[in-house]
Amino acid sequence: MMQNYKKRALETAEFLRFRISTVPQIGLMTGTGLGESAEFLHISESFEYKDIPNFPTSTVESHPGRLLFGEMEGKQIIAMQGRFHLYEGYSELEVTFPIRVMQVLGVTVLLVTNAAGGINPQFNAGDIMIIDDHINLTGSNPLIGPNEDCWGIRFPDMINAYDQKLAAVAEKAGKNAGIPLQRGTYVGLKGPSLETPAEVRFLRIIGADAVGFSTIQEVITAVHAGIKVLGLSTITNVHDPDLPVPATFEQIIAVAKQALPRLEMIIRTVVGNI
Repeated sequence: MMQNYKKRALETAEFLRFRISTVPQIGLMTGTGLGESAEFLHISESFEYKDIPNFPTSTVESHPGRLLFGEMEGKQIIAMQGRFHLYEGYSELEVTFPIRVMQVLGVTVLLVTNAAGGINPQFNAGDIMIIDDHINLTGSNPLIGPNEDCWGIRFPDMINAYDQKLAAVAEKAGKNAGIPLQRGTYVGLKGPSLETPAEVRFLRIIGADAVGFSTIQEVITAVHAGIKVLGLSTITNVHDPDLPVPATFEQIIAVAKQALPRLEMIIRTVVGNI
């Protein structure tokens, strides 16, 4: 199975390589409410996911399903407008397939954004959190099965899954622009049902600051691939288990879109300093 998976990743990378003008250095993966904007990028090539060989297709609203190539702050970028999730029914290997394609293309830095629910009571809706660490509660891991030694070692160390130098650049960018940034631990669940009040209490106890349904699988794969990662979560709502308030998908998207200009500024600054 792994050999076939590797073959498909190589085929997809080759398909793209022949159709792009420059090879990307940096990967950008956008999340809920953030995937519809492309203003941050001077686009040279654009591909619908459905037109890319072996590529999954996004089924979630606000995930347009386009792969963009272009330039930002003098750097060559490959950007995913929309990602894939375990809750859509995709396997771990399908969710992380784009990361392997990026690896084959030569990407060395990955910027991952997502929309997340706040667990830390000190957070506010609209905050941007730099991810310092994560807790994997999805019950899944993309490295299960035979290891492809040319892609990474069997037991990758996850102590520095999120690059602290990139995080420091992002934090400095926020301070210089007057944008207060939070820092914390992201916990990944499989979804798609949102958290119960009891689950929120549990997540607080184990040290989570924000919760979401993405990012974990991609980051594990990127670490295995030797790709440096910066993770940024837009806090779309803050859970209070003692006074629970229903969260709607429409509200989550609205808050994520409001935070988009600030998030884009941070991304631009980080990319310019890579």
